[in-house]
Amino acid sequence: MSQPYVHWWQKYGTAGQIAQAAVALLGFAAILLQVNVLGRNAHEAGARQIYQAYNDLEFKNPQYSKPDLDKIKAGPPNDLVQYETYVSYFLYACEEAIGAFVNKREWQATCDYDLKGHLPFLCEKNAAEPAYLTTYSATTQQWIASEMQKAGVTAPDCKLRKT
Repeated sequence: MSQPYVHWWQKYGTAGQIAQAAVALLGFAAILLQVNVLGRNAHEAGARQIYQAYNDLEFKNPQYSKPDLDKIKAGPPNDLVQYETYVSYFLYACEEAIGAFVNKREWQATCDYDLKGHLPFLCEKNAAEPAYLTTYSATTQQWIASEMQKAGVTAPDCKLRKT
């Protein structure tokens, strides 16, 4: 006895079943895409909020925005602690913004511009406490090291050399 000829669609189901499976796969792909977009949007919104909070901190503490490190160190001990906290918040805000807006170079440029004044402090802090910078991501550590090299900031004097 010979076997009757079976078409491919008979083997795998009717056209309606195949179409239903294709639509379900497209729906699942759309859900995955939507979850990805929502996650990215949430990350961007969070980064904007953190950077906005940093800008508010900068507005309230202009003496830390363009710091005179010698003056801060000569002042009350709390000034140095506040400045360290300010720089930490700045680095955190930049880390979030640069991570959230990978393809938007203006965020990196803004952070590069603001970082320059803090390089002497970061150099001194890193020389005194090498573990300090390890609290930031490897990308942030590389960014700081690169900007220190560009500006000629090196231990032990930790002064800006290039303009």
